[in-house]
Amino acid sequence: MRKISFFIRRILPVCVLALLVCTPALAAPAPLVLYTSQIDEDVEGLLGAFKAKHPDIEVVVFRSGTEEVISKVMAEKMTGEVKADVLLLADSVTFDALKTQGLLEPYRSPELSAIPAKFADKDGMYCGTKVLATVLIYNTNKVKAAPDSWKIMTDASAKGNTFIASPLYSGAAAYQLGVLVRSEGFGWKYYEDLKAAGVSVGRGNGSVVTAIAGGEKAYGLVVDYMALRAKKQGSPVDFAYPKEGVTTVTEPIAIVKKENINPDAKTFVDFVLSEDGQKLVVTQDYAPVRNGIAAPEGLRSASELKILDFDPALLAKEREADKKKFAEIFQ
Repeated sequence: MRKISFFIRRILPVCVLALLVCTPALAAPAPLVLYTSQIDEDVEGLLGAFKAKHPDIEVVVFRSGTEEVISKVMAEKMTGEVKADVLLLADSVTFDALKTQGLLEPYRSPELSAIPAKFADKDGMYCGTKVLATVLIYNTNKVKAAPDSWKIMTDASAKGNTFIASPLYSGAAAYQLGVLVRSEGFGWKYYEDLKAAGVSVGRGNGSVVTAIAGGEKAYGLVVDYMALRAKKQGSPVDFAYPKEGVTTVTEPIAIVKKENINPDAKTFVDFVLSEDGQKLVVTQDYAPVRNGIAAPEGLRSASELKILDFDPALLAKEREADKKKFAEIFQ
C-alpha cells in the first residue's frame, strides 16, 4: 500500500505535467472570412444580426466593389489559396465565372425551399439574397416631371447633366452593361449616345447618388435601394422604373471551394437566406428573394418588375470584352 501511495503522490503528478507539456493547446476556431461588396453599414447590420444568433462565430470582412473583390480572389488563387470562406457579391454573372473556374463549393441550403428556383444556381453553387433593380434617379429641384424611359439619359434636354457608375468597378453596372448592349432598342449605340450626351462616369453607385442628391447632375442610373435611402433621408431625389424594363442583380452568396472549408460557412449562408436574414434585408431597404416577405415600402418586388436579362453564362464569358469596349468608348 505504501508503494502504491508513493506512486500516486510522486509519479502521477509528473505524468500529468508531462501530458500537459506535450499535448498542444486546443486551437481556437478559425474566424469565418467574408468577402463582400455590400456597403459598410449593411455589412455591420448583417454581422450584428448574425452574431446575435451565433455569438461563438467570429467573422472577418474584406469589403470593396465587386470587381476589386474578384481581382483579390484571383490574385490569391494565383499565389496559393483564396482566403475567403464566403463571397457575397453583386450579380450572378460574377458567380457563373467563378463557378466555371471551379472556385465555388456546392451547397444546397435547407432554406432554398422558401426561395424561387430562378434565384438559385441549378447546380447549387450560389443563391441570390435580395433583388436590386437599376432605376432612374433624378433631382427633384432640377426635374419636375418624372422620367419614364432610359432614353432621357441620351436626350438633348439632359446633355451634360447625367451620371452613371462605372462597370469597371461596380458589379451592378457591369451586369447592366452586359444586358443592355444585347437588348433590342439599346445595344452599344446606347452607350455611344451616352458618351455623346456628355454623361459623367463615377466609380460605384454611391457616387451617382452623391452627384444627383447634391444637384451636380439631374439624372442618374442607380440601384433602387440607394435611391430609396437617399429619398427617405430627405435628399431632393426621387426615382422611376423605366417602361422598357430594368436590369436586376441579386447579390448572390456562395461558399469558396478550398482544401479546408470552414464549417461555419454553411451556418452563415443559412442565416442570410433564412426568414430572419431576409427580414433584415427588408429593414435595409432591399427587396427580398424569399417567398412570403414583402418588399419595403417604395420598392417593387421581383414579381412586379419588368426585368431585362440575358444568359448569365454568356455574360460571364463576355464580361471582360464588354468592360474593355466600355473603357474604349469612355476613354
